[in-house]
Amino acid sequence: MLTGSLISSNFVRRFYRTGANRLNHTTVFILVRSFQLIFYQSSWQKRKSFKMKVILAGYSKTGTKTMCAAFNILGYNTYDFMENYYYGFRGWEKIFRGTATSEEIRETFKGVDALTDTPVFYYWEELLEAFPEAKIIFTTRDEDSWYKSLTQQIEMLNRSKMSWFLSTFAPACWIRDTYQRHMYRFLGDFSRFPLPVITPHHEKLLRSHYRDHNASVLKKAPQDRLLVYSVSDGWEPLCKFLGVEIPDQAFPHKNKGGNAIQEMSKSNAVVAKLFIQAMISMSTLAFLSTFLTLKFINSETWFKFRQFFLVWFIKRFQKFLA
Repeated sequence: MLTGSLISSNFVRRFYRTGANRLNHTTVFILVRSFQLIFYQSSWQKRKSFKMKVILAGYSKTGTKTMCAAFNILGYNTYDFMENYYYGFRGWEKIFRGTATSEEIRETFKGVDALTDTPVFYYWEELLEAFPEAKIIFTTRDEDSWYKSLTQQIEMLNRSKMSWFLSTFAPACWIRDTYQRHMYRFLGDFSRFPLPVITPHHEKLLRSHYRDHNASVLKKAPQDRLLVYSVSDGWEPLCKFLGVEIPDQAFPHKNKGGNAIQEMSKSNAVVAKLFIQAMISMSTLAFLSTFLTLKFINSETWFKFRQFFLVWFIKRFQKFLA
């Protein structure tokens, strides 16, 4: 509470006014917002629940960010793309290898109420086996609209400066490299150097994956615990299925036009942590580089090197004049 009180709104305004004169406004905002998100944890992040309530089996780009926001409004502790990546990656790596037991899966998602987005929809059956009491929500979208949105999202990820910055400087991203490569393999080929880039699979293959996945969910999911849903349906069918009251606020709409990166940089606690890590790493590297450079410049080795270079240059210049 003491730490949280220091990051008050007045403090933020004062810091922003003074810092913005020296740094880029966006950088200052993200830095301050990162500290806020780290120190101000909502109550659902701290409490413990005992049963998984929802597994979202809909493919990525069928409204998964909107569903995550809706679950959060309902008070659910939700693991979306970034939470699975940051908190659950060890457990996910076992799931990827096919070695995770149901007990290990339950331990990985202890205290979590809802799971959404990649890689959840790939492994919804394994998750349902570990959480047989969970309900399945299958979000749908027109195939042409889905494919257009997916390719647009990949293009924005490839162009994102924030994605490059975090992938390059945040140590947590390097630790999760194996996880990241496996996660993206259904979409395309992922390479980290020289820039983090996803090269998508051929359109026919992606569309085939989408159709096969949708058919598999509709065929295999227990019908008494399955809701086929579109985010345009709003609160009523969702809340009726989950057995909760309709919230007194509008149904959310997230990731409009594929702007999930911008939204997460302002409101996601995991991105805030990665941003702080990257800032610390970059600052440390800059300090060490400067320190070692100055140390070398002031060393005897540098003095000898300068003498050698000067003699070499004079000889070359004399030959040139001759």
